[in-house]
Amino acid sequence: MRTRYFYIVGLITILFVSSCKDFLEQQPDTILTEDQVYGDSNLIRSVLANFYDRISRGLKPNTTDQYYNWGQRAGGDNNDFTRVDEAIRYDFDNVNQFDRNLWRVYDYELVRNINQFLKGLKESTAITETSKTPLIGEARLIRAWYYFNSCRSLGGMPIVGDEVFDYTPGMDISPLQYPRATEAEMYDYIISECEAIADMMSDRPTTHSARANKWTAKMLEARAALYAASLAKYNNQMAAPVKTVGGEVGIDAGKANAYYQKALDAALDVIQHGPYVLQDKKPEDRARNFYEAVCVKDGNTEVIWARDYYFPGQTIAFTKDNLPTTLAQDANSSFLSVLLNLAEEFEPINTPTPGQGSKFDVGSFNGTPKFYETADELFKDRDPRLGGTVIYPGATFAGSTVVYQAGQLNFQDGKWVKKQGEANSTDKNGNLITSPNGPVYNSSLRLVNKTGFGIRKFLDETPQAGTIGRGSEMWEPRFRIAEAYLIAAEAAFELNGGSNAVSLENINAVRARAGVQPLKTVTFANIVHERRVEFAFEDHRYWDMMRWRLADKTWTGNQSNEAASRRGLWPYRVVAPGNPNDGKWTFEVQNMNFIYPNALNFQPRHYYSELDNSWLNNNPKLVKNPYQ
Repeated sequence: MRTRYFYIVGLITILFVSSCKDFLEQQPDTILTEDQVYGDSNLIRSVLANFYDRISRGLKPNTTDQYYNWGQRAGGDNNDFTRVDEAIRYDFDNVNQFDRNLWRVYDYELVRNINQFLKGLKESTAITETSKTPLIGEARLIRAWYYFNSCRSLGGMPIVGDEVFDYTPGMDISPLQYPRATEAEMYDYIISECEAIADMMSDRPTTHSARANKWTAKMLEARAALYAASLAKYNNQMAAPVKTVGGEVGIDAGKANAYYQKALDAALDVIQHGPYVLQDKKPEDRARNFYEAVCVKDGNTEVIWARDYYFPGQTIAFTKDNLPTTLAQDANSSFLSVLLNLAEEFEPINTPTPGQGSKFDVGSFNGTPKFYETADELFKDRDPRLGGTVIYPGATFAGSTVVYQAGQLNFQDGKWVKKQGEANSTDKNGNLITSPNGPVYNSSLRLVNKTGFGIRKFLDETPQAGTIGRGSEMWEPRFRIAEAYLIAAEAAFELNGGSNAVSLENINAVRARAGVQPLKTVTFANIVHERRVEFAFEDHRYWDMMRWRLADKTWTGNQSNEAASRRGLWPYRVVAPGNPNDGKWTFEVQNMNFIYPNALNFQPRHYYSELDNSWLNNNPKLVKNPYQ
């Protein structure tokens, strides 16, 4: 076996035996040869653990502090959550264009290392052939996951299979320069890999879902097929489809139905044969039930694959950065403020139009405001997933009530008049004017909410999880069983129409768990709506809008377009002694252009990332993407 070198942990405990915590904790600090690595079963598993870590935050080649950004995730950059129509940050941001390269992943060093691992593992005599099989499956799954993340941002890229290239200075490198695959070929490769490896891996859930299993492969197969189907259908419906002459970008419309069928079959396999179920342990409190289904690891029946964190060793700062100001445990808070754009998508429970959002009816301060007995009254009759996703005025978190109050509403000279102040300000009678939590009309004030809604999903209720010293163990789900249901619903709808029993059964299963009315027929708008409220902040929204080719039609860069602008809903406490509405609450829609002056502006060129000039220089067989 040719000698190669690996960075491996110096002291190895028995991996995989006690928990995934031990598995993920291994950090490389010693150089070992390939023979040493593949002669030790624990070192083999340590290399695999390293691959798992790299698909969360992999270093870019030849750098020490630059990482690939694999999408929105709680352990990543908080700013990533502010780039679509879900949230904004607490200080001024005049970004007026999407960054087409923000979530671009191009890591053939990882592919090479996985291929080295597969070769060395197959030749190893340190473990039995039976023990090798699931490890091979996991490595190939990680490789397929990489290709999927690369393809969704770049289109078809070179597929190198299991090849391990060796370079000698002065050699002819043209055989090492692979051309780009077509976008269809890339999705076909991902799907075929998932089909091949599914039965190689365990069919049982893993500890905290940190390791891939059979059902992870089936979910990736379903998601990849759905993306390919959507692109085949909706890209070709554009007035000017985004594509290249060689098909590196763009999939033939005639392939759509076959992909939808693959997506449907794989999703139904997970639903019907997998060990996962929609978590419904607290039907008396649907908001809490949804929060726990996504965010609580112990006893979870929902999450299929996640990036896990644990203390001590690996924790994240998301809770520290995003707790409401009055609940802050350390030096930061309230980084993200959730937008009204998202909050109003959660439909009223008793709506006459199930499956679509609606505006909050708050009246007008210039005319007749609507008054509410409590700050949370306006929100409690909405889809309970709102309460599991968002901290709204008067909501509780970890047993404490969160007060959002932008100001007072006073009654003067027969008119309603707003009074606003600085955060934590009071009037001469000691009545609160503006809450320390905000929202506050100040584009530079940090550490306070700006929209009237805070994020709840992925906030950790564990004591001290919001401190620098401890951090949060909150995981990052990549696949949930709810996605299998909604993939099945979407694929069946696209194949058979809105009255299809399979589509209705699967979308209504998710809606029933949520606590909202069932649909009698399914529309495309229902699909868009359901995925938005079910998967908010879970790295779906941006990619869904891309694959449906809705992004440029929705985020138009025009402030008069509500879908492209950012809006908040500010609560005011009525302070009007003698008036029957004294002590009640009222609300006003607030345009957030004082802090985000530019509307979301997505253009056709943003549908695919650019190929970096260094890649093109190193491999002249690569072709550029459209609009590059």
